[in-house]
Amino acid sequence: MNNTKDHLPVVQIVTGDWLDAQVFPPMRWVVPGVIAEGLTILAGAPKLGKSWLTLSLALAVASGTDALGCIDVGHPRPVLYLALEDGHRRLQFRSRQLLGDEPIPSGLHLIVKGSQLELRVALTEWLDNHRDEQPLVIVDTLAKLRPPPNKADSAYDADYRFVGGLKAIIDGVPGGGMVLVHHTNKRPDGDFLDSVSGTQGVAGAADSTITLRRSRHEETATLSVTGRDVIEAEYALTSSEGMWRLDGGDLAAARAAAEQTRATAGLGDRSAAVVEFVNGRTATKAADLAAHLGVDAKTAGTYLGRAHESGRISKPARGIYGGVESVGSVETGEGKRSTSHTSNTFNTTHEHLRVVGTWRGSGEPVTTEGDEL
Repeated sequence: MNNTKDHLPVVQIVTGDWLDAQVFPPMRWVVPGVIAEGLTILAGAPKLGKSWLTLSLALAVASGTDALGCIDVGHPRPVLYLALEDGHRRLQFRSRQLLGDEPIPSGLHLIVKGSQLELRVALTEWLDNHRDEQPLVIVDTLAKLRPPPNKADSAYDADYRFVGGLKAIIDGVPGGGMVLVHHTNKRPDGDFLDSVSGTQGVAGAADSTITLRRSRHEETATLSVTGRDVIEAEYALTSSEGMWRLDGGDLAAARAAAEQTRATAGLGDRSAAVVEFVNGRTATKAADLAAHLGVDAKTAGTYLGRAHESGRISKPARGIYGGVESVGSVETGEGKRSTSHTSNTFNTTHEHLRVVGTWRGSGEPVTTEGDEL
């Protein structure tokens, strides 16, 4: 009789001293600060510009040019773009509009149709052919690649198994990245992870999640990024004729712009001006604000007190006000650590950046209406 133990899978057990002695490669970026290696969900409401955004990222990575107008992606790398809601004509038109006089890079590989099985086979074979080149795969949209649900599975299990299966594929390609374009639901504002459509199994199985939020007919938007190995941050974007750019010209400025937008959301002009003024300075007294607004010191003090009570500004000392602090710590591939204590600075480096901390703030700002805080 066969021993059942002979047929059991082998589970590896390691010790703490073994783990302590290992040297692992640093986490690598496809688009520094935005898209890391591994599997990323990029979610946004329908007709918001996600396809323009993903195409612009694909073109930048394939050609080795700046992404979002200013992010150095380093060397060109092969990109497979499954544009499953577009055709070749539309892709050519949009690419030419985004690139201007530059040719569409040969490193961009496109698929516009196929059965779910054909697409998955093509994706896997393409990755095998480019596994030593740190490739990027973009699937637009996730629903086009997803098989029909198995009635035996719960919704969560089905989401987690499907996304987890794609993650296992890209995990076998060192330095490679996969972006799954997905939709957000209609839940009210809150934790942006909760806005990803479907169950929590979609975002839970991914390494990183990015959400794009923009009001209809607005040219400004917010890109929120979080993940297991990336610093959680929000960046302000602008869009014009399909071209997405960071607001301010770099990650730090875009993060500061997003913080400013969030801090003043729902405020009247005067209250928003108070928060913006304080956040732009190291320290502010009532007299400083009074001179800036042209009001008396008592009125200025009232504005400052209400802004502090609502969590939009800090009060490090009696009579002194400042911006709400964010604390971040990152470690580069060379093992150097830097820490930031500022309301508007995001520390990032080139491709080799590994997170050893997270951003902290005072939480979601209190939303009020009118000119008073």
